Amino acid sequence: MTNFQLHRNPHGQLVCTDAHGQVHVGIVPVRAFPITAPDEGLSLVAPEGHEVAWIDRLQALAEPTRALIEEELAQREFMPEIMRLVAVSSFATPSTWQVETDRGPTQLVLKGEEDIRRLPGGRLLIADRAGVSFLIRDPAALDRSSRRLLDRFL
Repeated sequence: MTNFQLHRNPHGQLVCTDAHGQVHVGIVPVRAFPITAPDEGLSLVAPEGHEVAWIDRLQALAEPTRALIEEELAQREFMPEIMRLVAVSSFATPSTWQVETDRGPTQLVLKGEEDIRRLPGGRLLIADRAGVSFLIRDPAALDRSSRRLLDRFL
């Protein structure tokens, strides 16, 4: 059971009516733990920066409300997932990686091995020189060639 109502206005903004009946326009969902627990702990934040509602688990919401929040999050979040490593310029850093992501082919520059972070569940978070974070959800699921290239940096 939620203590708020959520819908889009004609301008496409999220509108939240809180438990007290107050209407907030331009709501932004914010994940508390976007990497380690993306579907747990979300805050609905008003444009002024204050929290309007807290969501313990995204899956506990009714489908229409959950869909609105997921749609809004998808528009705001950008973390490409690496599906395949094509080539690396050098096994010493800095190194330029040619990769295929879920959003298409690209390249990233790895400044140092410390820019590869191990996350719970075996996932890897790779930060490139430009500040973009790339995710490898399951390194063991990569093709053999990709795993071989990646192992040189781990």
